[in-house]
Amino acid sequence: MSRTFLTRAVRLLPVALLMLAGVSATQAHHSFAAQYDNTKPVNLTGALTKLEWTNPHVYIYIDVTDAATRKVTNWSFEMGPPHMLQKSGWKKNSLKIGEVLAIEGWLARDGSNSGNARRVTRKNTGEVMGAASSAGQTLTGGPAAGGQ
Repeated sequence: MSRTFLTRAVRLLPVALLMLAGVSATQAHHSFAAQYDNTKPVNLTGALTKLEWTNPHVYIYIDVTDAATRKVTNWSFEMGPPHMLQKSGWKKNSLKIGEVLAIEGWLARDGSNSGNARRVTRKNTGEVMGAASSAGQTLTGGPAAGGQ
């Protein structure tokens, strides 16, 4: 191999790696309709167990207790990206572990204990916090003008 070929290969390697990273990030992101069913609303109340404040979506986890069986199930809800939540007043530390929340949203199509949050309500204060998520909603968790 010539020295020129090796020099070019070494220069192009970082560019190729960045392009591959961009492709994987793009493929990892999904559409709302592909993962969630807007014909299956869900309303759950439970104690916050975890908050993942990361791009491209914030995830919130709550423990929901079945009233009949007393069985506790952990549910996860996808919300919008951090910058959208910050626009509506959220901060990374807005919620505290153990705080009881009511979450309205839509179930995941795969039948897992997960969903897409539309609205988060703090049970201790009644404060409604939009989830900046999908399906044509506003930052306050309400429907967009002319939307659903």
